Amino acid sequence: MLLSVVMPVHRVQGYLRAALESVTGRTATDGPVADGAPPGWELIAVEAGTRDGGLDIAREFAERDPRVRVLPAGSLGEHPEGAARNAGAAEARGDYLLFLDGDDLLLPGALAAVAGRLAEDRPDVLRLGHDLVDWWGVVRPGDGTLPAARNQLFRRAFWAERGLRFTDGPYDDVVPVHRAALLASDAGTLAVLDQVCVRHRLRRTGTFATTPGRAHFAIIDAYARLAAATGDDPRVHALRTAHLEAVLEDPGRIAPGDRSAFFRAAALPGRYASHRTRETVRAQRTRALTTLGAGRKALRTRVMRAVYRTDRHRSLDPHLAVYGAYWNRGVACNPAAVHAKARELAPHIRGVWAVSSRHLDRMPPGVPYVIEGSRAYWRAMATATYLVNNSSFPGGFTKRPGQVYLQTHHGTPLKTMGLDQLPYPALTAGVSYERILVHADQWDLSLTANPHTTEVWDRVYPARYEHLAAGYPRNDVYFTATPERTGKIRAELGIAPGRTVLLYAPTHRDYRKGFVPHLDPDRLARELGEEYVLLVRAHYFYGRSAGRSAGERTLDVTGHPSVEELCLASDALITDYSSLMFDYACLDRPIITYAPDWAAYRAARGTYIDLLSGRPGDTPGAVATTQDELREVLLTGAWRSPEAAVLRTAFRERFCPYDDGHAAERVVRRLFSLGPE
Repeated sequence: MLLSVVMPVHRVQGYLRAALESVTGRTATDGPVADGAPPGWELIAVEAGTRDGGLDIAREFAERDPRVRVLPAGSLGEHPEGAARNAGAAEARGDYLLFLDGDDLLLPGALAAVAGRLAEDRPDVLRLGHDLVDWWGVVRPGDGTLPAARNQLFRRAFWAERGLRFTDGPYDDVVPVHRAALLASDAGTLAVLDQVCVRHRLRRTGTFATTPGRAHFAIIDAYARLAAATGDDPRVHALRTAHLEAVLEDPGRIAPGDRSAFFRAAALPGRYASHRTRETVRAQRTRALTTLGAGRKALRTRVMRAVYRTDRHRSLDPHLAVYGAYWNRGVACNPAAVHAKARELAPHIRGVWAVSSRHLDRMPPGVPYVIEGSRAYWRAMATATYLVNNSSFPGGFTKRPGQVYLQTHHGTPLKTMGLDQLPYPALTAGVSYERILVHADQWDLSLTANPHTTEVWDRVYPARYEHLAAGYPRNDVYFTATPERTGKIRAELGIAPGRTVLLYAPTHRDYRKGFVPHLDPDRLARELGEEYVLLVRAHYFYGRSAGRSAGERTLDVTGHPSVEELCLASDALITDYSSLMFDYACLDRPIITYAPDWAAYRAARGTYIDLLSGRPGDTPGAVATTQDELREVLLTGAWRSPEAAVLRTAFRERFCPYDDGHAAERVVRRLFSLGPE
């Protein structure tokens, strides 16, 4: 075996899947490799301390690919990556070691290039070309002068014979990487592959390397250990000076107030006055950015009503919560379920809804509300301790210290979201990703319905919030509704007893204006016969009507206030790419995927799941790509066949693991600090 890739799994759940795919060249749902095929590499994912969804992702790959192994390492301290790498290296079987992190990528063609280079000779150390990419997708060259394990291959026997190990704590790679390079250079076995093979993904939420603080003084001790390990090799002095000066000049590592202390502790050559000159230039740049930001804030403040400026100096009301849903369209979705449960479990909390004047008629009687942009609205936004929304509060607001913002979201992501939309500029014209990130910075709690969602949110909305894996409160009704309630909903819709009700709920298309379904509901209803009733619900982006007159056996229910009630009233769901399918799976009723433009949709927007693959966990049931196929799926009974049931079960297990009828209670108890249930 040529190569062992060792990868610590530590707080990288939003990035790990892509890292694993970059090495394996396959997704976690691909089938197993051919029996008897000798692997040219192996990947050892090592558990490194703090648990999140990353370890489960690694296990997904290991279950499907014998070349991937997961090594539990237990708790390894505050900086566990070095110990995890050592544990992985001890278990490795490849001729060479490559140490990647979960936010690194092995670029296409890298394995072939490495194999080709190593076929020429077998150096002890092979340095690889590498680069960096930020969360905006901007790529820049890597710094080849500073030590990094990720862009070097080490011959495993050489590594073991020389007793090379990562040290404990910060800057764990200084000693082994420099020692390896010095030893290989002396022996004439240090080689370079002039091709960019590794890409490091910078994270907006930061890592140790981008968090200023005195913990970075640890680099001084790291070079002291290197000097001792190399017998005070004179080459270490130059390496030390270059690295410590780079750390000193990095505002992401050494805070301005600590620079003189770091300079003295490091005993760097020269006088600190020259460094202070650079600090002055940096301070001037910071002041310029601060002035620019203040100007923007002043502009925003002038737009806001004067009362908001005043009310922000008032004390926060510990018993006030402001709710919003779908950009202030009314009482709906997860915020509505949280509000209802809070009235039951936390009656001391007074909840008010933010609503647009255009949607006042959606407000149920007796529910307190404030009109978006009004004086009451800004006062509530200024003084509420709790903020709950599934989208955002239009008009903008400045979150105050002490306010707690719960972002509930409004679906499980099938299509790309957040920063993952950057590669699709044609459909996101006018989207401000800066504003998206500023909004995410306001969140304290981000609700997730399944591990897939947690993984995606962690990457596409990078900010320092807490993931609340509690399930979706809006789905509680699927577990608590009685047959009597379902019958009442059907009666209110005018559906005669004994009919089979199909809910057709397609999503919107970014590349198309207006509701133009790839389906003739009246024709389908006629072909199915009197037994069936077809409910048609257009996406809320298209208003309150699907723009269709009611047929003999079709009902336009776009304007119905509760999609949950429509789901309860139906016997099956027909949808394309709507996230409604993930919620509907809680009902354990048939889901039919009707995807006539799947290729176009994926190309235009990108998706995380292949609905048409037929793989358990990806496809929720029967599939049709034309209206004729859909008719046959329904008339032949394929939509409720045992095969469809197997797919539905796997889909439900993957995307509804937390939903059990008690999500709202879990959320309310966490948000309002009510203690355990």
